Amino acid sequence: MIECLHTLRWHMSTNSLEKYFLDATESAAIAAASWIGLGDGKAADGAAVEAMRNIFDHVPFDGRVAIGEGERDDAPMLWIGEPLGSMQGELDALSIDIAVDPLECTNHVASDLPNAMAVLAAAPRGTLLHAPDCYMDKISGPNELLGEISLDAGISYNIEAACAKLDKKSSELNVVVMDRPRHNQLIKELKEYNVNIVKIGDGDISAALDAADPKSNIDMLMGIGAAPEGVITATALRGLDAPFEGRLIFKNEGHRERAEKMIDGDIERLWKRDELCSSDDSIFIGTGVCDGRTKGVNMSGKEKIIVHSEIIDVMNKEHKFITSERTI
Repeated sequence: MIECLHTLRWHMSTNSLEKYFLDATESAAIAAASWIGLGDGKAADGAAVEAMRNIFDHVPFDGRVAIGEGERDDAPMLWIGEPLGSMQGELDALSIDIAVDPLECTNHVASDLPNAMAVLAAAPRGTLLHAPDCYMDKISGPNELLGEISLDAGISYNIEAACAKLDKKSSELNVVVMDRPRHNQLIKELKEYNVNIVKIGDGDISAALDAADPKSNIDMLMGIGAAPEGVITATALRGLDAPFEGRLIFKNEGHRERAEKMIDGDIERLWKRDELCSSDDSIFIGTGVCDGRTKGVNMSGKEKIIVHSEIIDVMNKEHKFITSERTI
């Protein structure tokens, strides 16, 4: 009997749980949407976390937060290492790691700005980077730049490589950078090459997806953002066969010490896309809260809510945008 259960589990894949993961992001997005424009990003985030956790409690899997918003004492966040699902420890359960941000762009919800979404990535246990909630230096672009750009190369090399492969002048390149003081030097160097710098407040997952999208006018993402979003992005771009690299940046010694306990080897190493998410049996789902790359939550009459999501099934190389109607 045990052998049969193991056989059943190994014939199941992460994408078999897609409907549950979609329910989690949709529920979080709807909960956060009630706070749009009210100036309270913390309340919006708390609502998204509670809604997502309530769904995860009933998902039939043995899940774990591999990387997320914070540590166990940082409640109400989905904390790193938190067990998820209704089949903890059961032999026939899918053992899955989750990289999650119940509300990406918290400040954008508070101010009704674009690209806020509820987002997650899922993959078999041990195949997503398990690390503290620290920063990550990132670089990404379209498929044409796969193997051509790298954090180990200088800005000049990456710009020249992008120009050559995309057949553009540097003045035609659109590079997204988060508008933060930590990027002053990066922005200064990009200006020296006459690059068109697209500054954003938050939302580097959407920016990286735009950079990978041939229909978008964005060519690259550069700069430092949050590490959980980096792992989520790596999963999505694995499915789109687009480049992504990251390097952990530690906020304090506490994060560095936790990283040393969680990661084998050099914690300051370069992480390639397929090391951050090392399995094709993985999935990315993002549900819009505010309008942006994905449409936000909308009311349809008094009793129905319309939600929009982007799904990337890495195993099946399936990339789709879907719309769901939910009854209040």
